[in-house]
Amino acid sequence: MYPQFPPGFRFGMSTSAYQIEGAADADGKGPSIWDTFTARPGAIRHGENARVAIDHYHRYAEDIGHIADAGVHDYRFSFSWPRVLAGTGFYDRLVDTILEAGVRPVPTLYHWDLPQDLEDAGGWMNRDTAHRLADYAGTLVRRLGDRVRDWITMNEMSVHTLYGYALTDHAPARGLGLEALPAAHHQLLAHGLAVQVLRSHGAASVGVAGQHFPVTPASDDEADQFAAGLFTDLTNWTFSDPILRGTYPNELVQAGVGVPEAQLERDLELIGAPLDFYGVNYYEPTMIEAPKEGKDYTGVLEVDIPDGLPFSPVPVKSDERTDFGWAIVPSGLTEILVTLRDRYPNLPPVIITENGASFHDAGPGPDGRVHDPRRISYLDGHVRAVAAAIEAGVRVDGYYVWSALDNFEWAAGYDERFGLVYVDRETLDRTRKDSWYWYRDLIAAQHRG
Repeated sequence: MYPQFPPGFRFGMSTSAYQIEGAADADGKGPSIWDTFTARPGAIRHGENARVAIDHYHRYAEDIGHIADAGVHDYRFSFSWPRVLAGTGFYDRLVDTILEAGVRPVPTLYHWDLPQDLEDAGGWMNRDTAHRLADYAGTLVRRLGDRVRDWITMNEMSVHTLYGYALTDHAPARGLGLEALPAAHHQLLAHGLAVQVLRSHGAASVGVAGQHFPVTPASDDEADQFAAGLFTDLTNWTFSDPILRGTYPNELVQAGVGVPEAQLERDLELIGAPLDFYGVNYYEPTMIEAPKEGKDYTGVLEVDIPDGLPFSPVPVKSDERTDFGWAIVPSGLTEILVTLRDRYPNLPPVIITENGASFHDAGPGPDGRVHDPRRISYLDGHVRAVAAAIEAGVRVDGYYVWSALDNFEWAAGYDERFGLVYVDRETLDRTRKDSWYWYRDLIAAQHRG
């Protein structure tokens, strides 16, 4: 009934600080770029914000109970950089609670909530921001390193760069196009510096979480092939190649990061330091063609790629889609894992650090349950895709569902529900969905297997 995984395989759930914590002013926390962005009229669907989010800051003990009761081995969460600048007390309590519940904490240093003061000084377009993240990493590892063994440096640098710096759909909404490439390099440098700091303080296991997906050309036409290749380089390999190969994927990217050759060589050596694991976030594949004059490409992806760039998305053929409009293609996860294995001979053990789906679940019915059969089908298909990748020779050591709880889904607000636990928007009451019970039973079946 359930796929079986090798001994030692670790199941988990994931969240991020800005999406769940709320308590916007607690601890003397200052604003992040997302606080600034959500205050802009029209930036967030329905004009919503995350000042309360799902109030995890006050309800963390209850939430950890939901996570632990499912039998997961790991809980991936993130720190709020602005909150840490004011003190680490909340995270001391959170880590202790996770450990007391018998779960391993796997924190992410940076999940997009840059302190606004750093953005005002240039944000990720400023090289100094990478050094400020290293300082922040040092604060956390000195405080929590006696209890936290596994660390993730950065989350989805590709998405943060594309949506927030190249486009205007996420904070900080710079709209720089390809001129945003220095932001990519400075995040990669921050990753490399953070690895150095964490290791110097005895961190047992260090990794990074990148978004990856197969990119398919819309046809055999040479222009479509070129467009898809360039899009693949920018969204997949611009971030993984420096980490896992010590190089950028092409001369366009290398020139675009704007770093003198001698300095770039030193940076890449730092960025390419060995990792203990490599995190892969997967949601859907992409299909790309060369732009066709007069064709409307709006609404194909979660964000619209502006005119003037040499690639355009077309809908992926799929029998099913999530309520977010994302194509459901589990085989794409197997494909990208095999591609990563083949591209990087020294690929560290992989952990699927995010995989999940938004469906607009209704609240508890007369039976008190939240029925979400489509999410169960989605997750079942994707864990089987992981099993297929393992069968094909890819070393995958873990799988984390995104997400543990319904949350603030960035610019999409609260309509999109990814959680295994339903959160009522009015009362903030939590209810375990049928998918939570399915996941619990999947994990339990491994022990029996």
